[in-house]
Amino acid sequence: MSARTVLHEADIARALTRISHEILESNRGADDLVILGIPTRGVILAKRIAATISSISGATIVSGALDVTMYRDDLAKHPTRAPQPTTLPPQGIDGRTVVLVDDVLYSGRTIRAALDALTDLGRPRVVRLAALVDRGHRELPIRPDFVGKNLPSSQAERIFVRLTEFDGDESVTIEGSGE
Repeated sequence: MSARTVLHEADIARALTRISHEILESNRGADDLVILGIPTRGVILAKRIAATISSISGATIVSGALDVTMYRDDLAKHPTRAPQPTTLPPQGIDGRTVVLVDDVLYSGRTIRAALDALTDLGRPRVVRLAALVDRGHRELPIRPDFVGKNLPSSQAERIFVRLTEFDGDESVTIEGSGE
């Protein structure tokens, strides 16, 4: 199996800075903005995006985590991992702009589960989606609003996102046959 690095640490930092600027522009500022990451690496990316938006705008942006484990429609097919805590800002999500953050967007099923989870927690004014990597192969009509890197890949390939806080180093690699 061959592996190639498609994003290095500096590339990831640039992509997150660009996504942060795009979120601010789309939201017309930082008002009523909540950044929610999908565990595990999406939470790390959400924290970084919130910190970048805070430094750009001067406003304090809250990030949190949205666990979707029990909302997935493929629990029977795939062994489930232990649910992670969902953390929301004290003021909740009602009437706010929520940006969901995930590391890799693939079939769209994780995001569908995230939307179901959100409806149990409140009613945002609008929900946006940010993904570090969009690899295609959608099974549902879900499209990211903010993308770090479009990475067309075959279904035989796998994308691995490694982040310093979780993995000890930083990169995005693609592994597989590349068919």
